[in-house]
Amino acid sequence: MALSDISWRVIELETHDAFMNMALDEACCEAVASGLVRPTVRFYRWSPSAVSIGYFQSLEDEINVEACATQDVDVIRRRTGGGAVYHDFEGEITYSVMVPEKDFCNTDGVRLGITESYREICGWIINGLKLVGIEAEFKPINDVIVSSSGKKISGNAQTRRGGVILQHGTILFQVDVRKMFSLLKVGKEKIADKMIAAVEERVTSIEIVRPEVTREEVYSALMSAFTTGKTFEVGTWSAEESARAQELVRERYKTSEWNEMR
Repeated sequence: MALSDISWRVIELETHDAFMNMALDEACCEAVASGLVRPTVRFYRWSPSAVSIGYFQSLEDEINVEACATQDVDVIRRRTGGGAVYHDFEGEITYSVMVPEKDFCNTDGVRLGITESYREICGWIINGLKLVGIEAEFKPINDVIVSSSGKKISGNAQTRRGGVILQHGTILFQVDVRKMFSLLKVGKEKIADKMIAAVEERVTSIEIVRPEVTREEVYSALMSAFTTGKTFEVGTWSAEESARAQELVRERYKTSEWNEMR
């Protein structure tokens, strides 16, 4: 099946805490894998703000847990890999894409590999940014950068389980670097590896690049870009997905066994 043949469900922008956001992603993946729902795109925000760590990361090494508790910031482990991310309620719009691997193919019917699928979905972000006057480009393996400055404006992560691709990522509307790094433990060697003197030199936001653009305009642009050329319907969570997500919150995402497993 070519990309153009996929019929999508789109879940409009909603707000949940970190535990429900990650549980909904997993519940949706299960439902997509079972054929109970269509491939899905969702948009969401995090309240309260949260820090998520990649599946393979050490909680103790990556996050200042005490600072998170003091600042009312949730801490959660993602199912996807990659690094620790601060999800600010005011500062970002997050998306998730859940689609069967067998259906995510090019025009010749060949399944898209990891880099190719990142390039495809990040291309939707790039198109959305263009609609609000920001020229951006894909930087493998999973970043979107502003073309004029080379600064990162979107980070993305992916996992493939049960025959389903889950990709989620953030589009930075605002960035509070000082707060971010009060919550994350970032060693000097990481910055040195990227040959960057300061975090401000590698990360930017829509507010910095196009300060006149509102969050509502950004979301509208992303919705347009993610759906252009696709067959889709705006939908809601099924009763089964909602119940499964509640179960996953209780049994996995709020447990120390999950979040402190490494």
